[in-house]
Amino acid sequence: QVQLAESGGGLVQAGGSLRLSCAASGRTFSSYAMGWFRQAPGKEREFVAAINWTGFLTYYADSVKGRFTVSRDNSKNTVSLQMTSLKPEDTAVYYCAASVSRQLTYSSSYTYWGQGTQVTVSS
Repeated sequence: QVQLAESGGGLVQAGGSLRLSCAASGRTFSSYAMGWFRQAPGKEREFVAAINWTGFLTYYADSVKGRFTVSRDNSKNTVSLQMTSLKPEDTAVYYCAASVSRQLTYSSSYTYWGQGTQVTVSS
C-alpha cells in the first residue's frame, strides 16, 4: 500500500516555473516507478512524465519535453516535477501515481494515485 500526496501547485505567469512534489508513505516506495499525469477541465487525464524505480530512466510527453524534469529521492520517498517555461495550456490538476508496470505512459498501469494539485498558468 502506498499513499501519495502532491504539493507545490499554484498560480504562475506564462514563462514562469513551478516545482511539484509528491510525498509517498510506505517502505516499498523504491519498488515503484512513478508518474505524473494531468487533467484539464473537460479533457481526459494525460501522461506528463515518469521515472523508473532507480531514477535512471525518465519518460516525457512531447508537449513537455525540454521544459519539465522528473526526479526522485528514494531516501526521502519523494518524486518531483520541475516545470519551467510554463504555458497557459499547462493549466491542469497534476497527479502523481505509482506503478509496478513498465508501460509508464498509460494511466491504467498505475495502481496508486494522489489527490492532485492545481497548476494555473496565466497568459
